[in-house]
Amino acid sequence: MKIAASVDNKMELSLDYMSLGDDYITLNKFDSALLLEERARDYAVQSNYTIYLGFILQSIGNIHFLKKNYDSAGRYYKEAMNASIAEVNLKDEINSFLSMAKLARTTGQIDSSLFYSMKALQTSQSFGVPSGIMRSYNSIFLAYKLLGNSDSAFAYLQLAKSLGDSLNNIDRAKINQYQSLNLNNQIELQEAEKAKIRYQNKIRMYGFIAGIVALLLIAFLLLRNLRHRKKANELLQSQKEQIEKQKTNIEQTLSDLKATQSQLVQSAKMASLGELTAGIAHEIQNPLNFVNNFSDVSTELVDEMNTEIDKGNVDDAKMIAQDLKQNLEKINHHGKRADAIVKGMLQHSRSTSGVKEPTDINVLADEYVRLCYHGLRAKDKSFNATIKTDFDETVGKINIIPQDIGRVILNLLTNAFYAVNERQKVEGVGYEPTVTISTATIQPPLGGRSVQIKVADNGGGIPQKVLDKIFQPFFTTKPTGVGTGLGLSLSYDIIKAHGGEIRVETSEGGGSEFIIQLPNV
Repeated sequence: MKIAASVDNKMELSLDYMSLGDDYITLNKFDSALLLEERARDYAVQSNYTIYLGFILQSIGNIHFLKKNYDSAGRYYKEAMNASIAEVNLKDEINSFLSMAKLARTTGQIDSSLFYSMKALQTSQSFGVPSGIMRSYNSIFLAYKLLGNSDSAFAYLQLAKSLGDSLNNIDRAKINQYQSLNLNNQIELQEAEKAKIRYQNKIRMYGFIAGIVALLLIAFLLLRNLRHRKKANELLQSQKEQIEKQKTNIEQTLSDLKATQSQLVQSAKMASLGELTAGIAHEIQNPLNFVNNFSDVSTELVDEMNTEIDKGNVDDAKMIAQDLKQNLEKINHHGKRADAIVKGMLQHSRSTSGVKEPTDINVLADEYVRLCYHGLRAKDKSFNATIKTDFDETVGKINIIPQDIGRVILNLLTNAFYAVNERQKVEGVGYEPTVTISTATIQPPLGGRSVQIKVADNGGGIPQKVLDKIFQPFFTTKPTGVGTGLGLSLSYDIIKAHGGEIRVETSEGGGSEFIIQLPNV
């Protein structure tokens, strides 16, 4: 078996495992026998050497029979029968029939036992297999006996005994023929045996000498290997010391890199904070300048109005009061502008306390479309636009913070309506302002499922030169006093917090399309 395994001879391995499995059956070690016979079966199939496959399958059936696993035994006996018939292996075919007959007798299926016994007898007689005929007679005898058919049982018992006596006579004749060998042959055998012994002694001597030579050679090789190993250990120790030294240097370098990284991160934070502070100061400074200027002018107007009142010029005083009222309105307007900037900053910087919950994104989008449109109509009766929706019904519910995502959709819709309204003011009647919102389920390249929300308009588009800045805080393409520059920045942060992406596709004069992609989890 070891030799066959070393040269990967699967046919020989099949035969070896088959023979060893039969020995373990004889020793009543059924679990080991079953493992060996199953390996024999596998090697027989792999090598396509299946002439003894029926015998192997029958042995597996016998193991299950001895373990009283009768269903498994019957299944393997049938497989053995089919394999033996396919290979025209008469001996194993007859054995399979007789094994099925024995199993049927054991399980009380006497008619089946008689059927398989007759099949074994028919096959044995057709091909002239005396031992198979005799065993078939005995099996038929036992079946008829269990069926209570004494005449038939006795008849087949007689046939079995008669055939058995004939086979015994043949065996005795062979023994007598063997014993009648002449004395000269026996003497020749004895001389040959003596020559064999002398030859074996000579071989032993040569073997002893070869063994000594081999031992000397092994000792030499061991000594040489010992020297090589000593050198290798010295080299290994040297390399180990170098590695330890390099490891120490790398750890020191890593420590320095971490310190440098911390400094860079802190510097980046301070730079970002400075940029943000500069932006805040710049944005708030504009409305504050208006407030201060109009306050100064208003103070002067109050002095002038008091002077005119003292003179009794009531009409001039009223005109000055009218100018004062306009100044106060402008102060109020720019004060609200500063208030809006501060509120936007607070929204931008606050950490959301909302809780994610399963939300129907189609219902949410439709709700904010109507809310945004009617809110704009309430402020400006002349405003009008066509709204198109294309909601994917298969999207279902996704896990989001509905208030935050609603704020993003509302901001994008407000920008879209503003864009189409501005273009309509320029182009007039021939232009049809249109805003489209749609949802869809997509599969990203890296796998999983995502929901895509698109808000598109046919407004004037975003200039390419400012496209990279639109998500920065305080950057806006709207005129001073109209936008705070925090809406898209806040929307960007909300989408990122949800693990999503937001991008824009635009062309000047061709409108804009904002695309949101959220994970569907």
